[in-house]
Amino acid sequence: MSVEEQIKILCIKKNISVSELARLNNISPQNFNQKLKRNTLTVDDLKAIATSLDCVYQTSFTLPDGDKVEY
Repeated sequence: MSVEEQIKILCIKKNISVSELARLNNISPQNFNQKLKRNTLTVDDLKAIATSLDCVYQTSFTLPDGDKVEY
């Protein structure tokens, strides 16, 4: 599933439009939609989106021994 699809599902679950999510993150809806379509959202963008929707964004790599490298 793409990041764009995940964000759209998240918006549906949180009962908010993608445009409103953009405005909550001080991004114009047009610019935000372009970032979604081009898949150019950064980890910091994703964390800010999670914060604005009162949820947690997690990213990490898990090595075969179970050790995690997190951002």
